[in-house]
Amino acid sequence: MALHLIKLCVGADSLEDLQDWVSSRSLSAIAAGLEPHTTHTTRMVPKRVEELLDGGSLYWVIKGQVQARQKLLDIRTFTDGEGIGRCDLVLGPEVIETASQPRRAFQGWRYLTEDDAPRDLLSLGNGVGEMPSELRRELSELGLL
Repeated sequence: MALHLIKLCVGADSLEDLQDWVSSRSLSAIAAGLEPHTTHTTRMVPKRVEELLDGGSLYWVIKGQVQARQKLLDIRTFTDGEGIGRCDLVLGPEVIETASQPRRAFQGWRYLTEDDAPRDLLSLGNGVGEMPSELRRELSELGLL
């Protein structure tokens, strides 16, 4: 069973902000002849790398709600110029919208089990993906989605 990470999406005010940023970075990479993935650098290095790379994703919390995920392609550790260990989370180019799930603010990242991860929006069926995001958010807060 895959293990995931969850992290606050600092700097994005909406899902569209995240999608635009990822798209822009991917297009820049393609123009430079590189793979269209994005990276996110973090100070703490996950200890459970094998489980994360066995189908795991990075789930993004935007405005207090888990709203999207990106597939984890690789985790690359390095030491920065000041001698501090860090890692790059290498993420797939697709931002996959998920069912909203409320989350309180936290620092860094946390592990997220498959059972606790929100489902992809398209897997919910019944036209949920076509609902306005505010309605989905309210339904999620009420525990109805």
